Amino acid sequence: MTRFLRHFLLDHFAVRRAFPPLAMAAIKSAIAQGERRHDAELRFVVEASLPLGYLVAGKTARDRAIDAFAQLRVWDTEHNSGVLIYVQLADRRVEIVADRGINAKVGDEPWRAICATMQQAFGARRFEDGAVAGIAAISDLLATHFPAAPGKANELPDEPVAL
Repeated sequence: MTRFLRHFLLDHFAVRRAFPPLAMAAIKSAIAQGERRHDAELRFVVEASLPLGYLVAGKTARDRAIDAFAQLRVWDTEHNSGVLIYVQLADRRVEIVADRGINAKVGDEPWRAICATMQQAFGARRFEDGAVAGIAAISDLLATHFPAAPGKANELPDEPVAL
């Protein structure tokens, strides 16, 4: 019951309070800078709460992140190198979903560590700092395994998405 209440009390204004326009611009800039260093594509999604259908079905933030990964076509990159960062405020969850090309080289542990670091910053209400630091850590990891190819095209928008 407490979970349902948290989800009903948070609305799209919670996203704007946590991630105002200047924070969203900083996130976009961090994504663009990071993508210059690696051959992957990043998307950042933030959502106040899960849709009612997800709550009733007992679905998790991870389930929603996987659906957003498909909905935003993060999987649709030439080298299967898309990464989605999903932030869900009501459950205070951060989920990272990586395409199969990346998962073949990067295990789950680095993603869990990055999520934990971001969640810690968000818990201290440092949303912009946590997001930018998480994007930087992901970019460092991707630059190691997938260095930028000459003439790399930007296949996905860098703009963060508020669902």
